[in-house]
Amino acid sequence: MTSLEADATSHYHTCPLKSCYSISAATSLEFITSSTDFDPTIQMLLAESGLIAELTASTCSGSSADHVYNHQEVRELLGRLDLGNRTKMGQKGSSGLSRAVSAFGIVGFVRFLEGYYIVLITKRRKMADIGGHSIYKIEDTTMIYIPNDSVRVSHPDEARYVRIFQNVDLSSNFYFSYSYDLSHSLQYNLTLLQRPYELWSAGAPSTEEEVHTQGKQDSFDIFEDEGLPTQVVYGLQNKPYYKYVWNGKLLEKIKDIVHPDWLMYIIHGFCGQSKLLIYGRPVHITLIARRSSKFAGTRFLKRGANCEGDVANEVETEQIVHDASVMSFTAGSYSSYVQVRGSVPLYWSQDISTMMPKPPIRLDQADPYANIAALHFDQMLQRFGSPIIILNLVKKREKRKHEKILSEELYPAVINLNQFLPPDHRIDYIGWDMARYTKSKLCNVLDRLSMIAENVVKRTGFFINRSDFYCHTLRPDDRWRDIGGFVASTGRLQTGVLRTNCVDCLDRTNTAQFMVGKCALAYQLYALGMIDKPKLQFDTDCVRLFEELYEDHGDTLSLQYGGSQLVHRVKTYRKIAPWTQHSKDIMQTLSRYYSNAFSDADRQDAINLFLQVYQPSEGKPHLWELPTDFYLHQRSTMALQHNRRSYTLWWSEGVLSYLPVPYDEVACEDTMKTIKVKRINQFDESVDIYTEFFKPYELTSFDDTFCIAMTNSAREFMPKSVGVDPSPFTVRKPEETGKSVLGKSSKEETVLQRKTAASAPPPPSEEAISSTSEDDSEEDRDDEGSVSQRSTPIKLLTEPGESSRTQEVR
Repeated sequence: MTSLEADATSHYHTCPLKSCYSISAATSLEFITSSTDFDPTIQMLLAESGLIAELTASTCSGSSADHVYNHQEVRELLGRLDLGNRTKMGQKGSSGLSRAVSAFGIVGFVRFLEGYYIVLITKRRKMADIGGHSIYKIEDTTMIYIPNDSVRVSHPDEARYVRIFQNVDLSSNFYFSYSYDLSHSLQYNLTLLQRPYELWSAGAPSTEEEVHTQGKQDSFDIFEDEGLPTQVVYGLQNKPYYKYVWNGKLLEKIKDIVHPDWLMYIIHGFCGQSKLLIYGRPVHITLIARRSSKFAGTRFLKRGANCEGDVANEVETEQIVHDASVMSFTAGSYSSYVQVRGSVPLYWSQDISTMMPKPPIRLDQADPYANIAALHFDQMLQRFGSPIIILNLVKKREKRKHEKILSEELYPAVINLNQFLPPDHRIDYIGWDMARYTKSKLCNVLDRLSMIAENVVKRTGFFINRSDFYCHTLRPDDRWRDIGGFVASTGRLQTGVLRTNCVDCLDRTNTAQFMVGKCALAYQLYALGMIDKPKLQFDTDCVRLFEELYEDHGDTLSLQYGGSQLVHRVKTYRKIAPWTQHSKDIMQTLSRYYSNAFSDADRQDAINLFLQVYQPSEGKPHLWELPTDFYLHQRSTMALQHNRRSYTLWWSEGVLSYLPVPYDEVACEDTMKTIKVKRINQFDESVDIYTEFFKPYELTSFDDTFCIAMTNSAREFMPKSVGVDPSPFTVRKPEETGKSVLGKSSKEETVLQRKTAASAPPPPSEEAISSTSEDDSEEDRDDEGSVSQRSTPIKLLTEPGESSRTQEVR
């Protein structure tokens, strides 16, 4: 088997002076099979492979790894291989080479009990574009057995492992990009290029090294005829953040052997992009969710945290806003905001042996020094900086203790960790019983969330890559003065992050994240000069478009972790959901219960096998024979720890010295080790953004163009009547919008929604908030009597002069 063919490849994509960096855009591969065995060319497959490709050998070997075959050379090589592998001169048929599959990239190599398989991307669909860098969703894959049948030794359990592995549907919400690092945030990718020249140029090759000029014969260099030197720039390639890479283990053994252009680092989660038209000016709003591959699994089978501080259902959600009229990263305007959700970082689980919709919560291990929480928050300080703000939405008052157990354990853990941190960088804790407030007829849940969101965004700030905006000077607003983050000469950085959780981190968490994202979106649009004040109202085209993105985001993550779509949505908490929504909620609840009871165990086995948490081998119990996967995810429990972490200095070395800026984004010696630098020709066609984005040499259909097919605020939400205000920030009635808020075109539904919204009570004052709830009991009131229910979370969060930022809000 095998050879690789591509129309345009290079080692690095896009120079730092023009755009982002690294990995090139390969357009296609062709894998060739042979009926004859050959000497192996990849060390990993030495025992059972018959890879024949001289091409693969040359691109994988260290001596000639800099050579990239062009289209003509690939054709000539394939012709020689085909001729040399025929059994008789002139004979055709089964001998020689035959095409097996055309693919867009390699997901990885996996082995069970026989030989290695190669997993290839055979179909893709464009989902978003950021700065000319395309983000694709995997639509279809194929799995090819590499060794020739003549050397294959069959094993009776091989087929079962293949079926389990293929239970991970790679066509469901897996994403990749040839030239953009999806495992890192936009802030990281762009600030990487702003690091001091002396640091990253230290890794650059010497001036005597030959500049890579593959494809130069087909490109035009305006300086060539004048005798001036070729235009040389530096390209950067950074290591991915493996926590959010789902095929890292599948590529681990061959990442230093196979040419990196063919290796696709994929993320799992959600990616969506919509176009907001502001009087004809296009603004793209992109939502990217990255699911952690550490301690990954399904709802009841993965709860809490493991011994390394990785929590279940940890998802990093990033919203990117940019002016789509300018595509370049350097000339364009880009802004992003990041927030996180994840299970409560404690040792806890739920007993699924009993057929109950809500199994009892139990704390599995005592952790008096909050060691697991310390490991988790240490990771967050390194990646996001400070402040770390926890928004805990679990219930506080229950007739029988259920969710309250987690709050009673998490709050003391945060207090214990905070006593060793400097006062300016302590972890903020906001505890708010969202479910209790929802049941009260006098409380407006979204108003409270809006207050929390305003103060959170002011604390963390947001990222923007331009410093020459004067919107706050031309149209001053008092709220802009208090905005946090780190102000640099090149723009503004987000420092710190909001970490939201309930028990499942699904319904309540998604609504809370939407409200925070809505507040951040207002500041992003204000900073980019799109609106005159950092405030967005419901029932506008802009917020409806953003709400649709977040609901798709929430449904996708809920299906991945819980087995059903969201049960409670933003409309539910606004109390404008139609009556038909209640029956849908019941069906989603039943679907979630069925999935948790009957199909989650198989899904968990598939995830463990795909992530290579479990690797089959002879003499080892099979995956389906294990009574539990606890020891697969808690590896350190099987060995004695020689170096115990300090309970007081619980953070990693060097983290505190750079706060509030995250350690991962600091230009220091440790972080620069992950970067490779190479000199390339600026006019190389393979690093040309225009060729990559517009693809002038491909036949395309205008109707299939991504920019035409993506959600458009003017087409989907703007009223069709003539003479209305075309602004997407104008409040509209439900029947005036282009797409029904209720998801239906029925006029009766819209009238019902208007009546429901009109009958909703106005936002209550602090004194009017009632402390009655269906879940209340007298003992709960006695336990909670020391703190008034009427206190507001915002005053405690922002009160000046507090010695500790940790607050329990009720």
